[in-house]
Amino acid sequence: MVEQKDWTRGGLHFRDVTVTVPFDHFGRAGEAASAGEHSASAASGKVDLPDTIDVFARIIATAADSQKPYLVYLQGGPGVEAPRPGIVGGPGGWVKRALEEFQVVMLDQRGTGRSNPIGSVDGAITGLETVGDDPAAIAEALSFFRADSIVEDAEILRRQLGADTWSLLGQSFGGFTTLRYISAHSNALHEVYFTGGLPAIGHDPATVYGRTWEGMIRKSEQYYAAFPGDREKMRRLVDLASVGDGLALPGGARATPERIRLLGHFLGASDGPEKLHYLLDLDFSSGAFRHDLAASLPFSGRNPLYAVVHESCWADGTVTNWAARRAMPDAVREDPTLLAGEHAGPESLHEDPELTPFAEVAELVAARQWPGLYDVDALQAASVRGAAAVYFEDAYVPVEYSLATAEHLSGVQPWVTNEYEHNGLRADGYRVLDRLIGLARG
Repeated sequence: MVEQKDWTRGGLHFRDVTVTVPFDHFGRAGEAASAGEHSASAASGKVDLPDTIDVFARIIATAADSQKPYLVYLQGGPGVEAPRPGIVGGPGGWVKRALEEFQVVMLDQRGTGRSNPIGSVDGAITGLETVGDDPAAIAEALSFFRADSIVEDAEILRRQLGADTWSLLGQSFGGFTTLRYISAHSNALHEVYFTGGLPAIGHDPATVYGRTWEGMIRKSEQYYAAFPGDREKMRRLVDLASVGDGLALPGGARATPERIRLLGHFLGASDGPEKLHYLLDLDFSSGAFRHDLAASLPFSGRNPLYAVVHESCWADGTVTNWAARRAMPDAVREDPTLLAGEHAGPESLHEDPELTPFAEVAELVAARQWPGLYDVDALQAASVRGAAAVYFEDAYVPVEYSLATAEHLSGVQPWVTNEYEHNGLRADGYRVLDRLIGLARG
């Protein structure tokens, strides 16, 4: 344990903990498992990876001497740090419900927040300085930022805290990480809760993205039916983005039509359609619109891992090869008003100067042959109890794949609901978590 700091605010006790963990938990360094060409340094196993990495967590409790068990919150993303106390929801938020019987562990997954954050400053990639500037070496290093490594980091933290077992709450990608945790270390878990995060197992990611495209076509049409004037506004915006290098945004970024299409990510949240409508209500030539548009696009330099390794979180023994783009239906290609959700493509990496340093790295990541994440036999043998909120209209995690995965988890009770979108935990967190706890405990 590198550091521990305790403090109290607003009637809650906080403990900041940093642990040092191996960068490579699996001895995979130098495998260079790329399906395409890569540099001689990666191929020969001479990538200079760090030996260790620091991982940060903030533990929230109702008292300094709390003996309540731990609940680890695994954030969505990938590539986004855990939320901070005070901005994780109002009085009805999930943290309030969790604190009634848990100490909440807010884990910054490696590469985010205070856990060796990966980014770019002044055109140079930061957080991986020891690796050098060879794109193949950086791509190799980023192969250690998936759910399998995050789980091993968490296991070291659990042992450092002296917990025989603890419980997990996985939101979106955090649910993917939770499933990996069950697959690898079910004996370390007491209870598990999923919210919009039961992934497909063993499928080509393009197959999964094909289903999410169908959902986004449906959500796009529903949106335009609710706001009929916005289809023409979207056409005008796409026309503006089609000129030259694209629509100019603050900070030197720009947006071409495919990047504009990503505004559809709003439609995956319960309050998203209104947010998109209000954005399109602004004058497209105004500075306010350009700033709000830049802030609304889902892949940006604030959390570059979200763009660079996003598709790899679906890769259970497969190559991604820009799966969302491969799966794009012809109807979407022909109609730019049909919007996208978390359909990562190479355009964001070329149109945002903070992401541009990762452009070649992302191509190598897309060509990589990824190892499997889940052991079906281990999942079926696991006795850990829990519950999963499966959102019937989820824009990002198709319901049929979630239910198929739930079949492998005998102790996890699915709750299929159309009351919420993918952001159910944020929209009505106290009730959602309360319902899951009740289901898990019968």
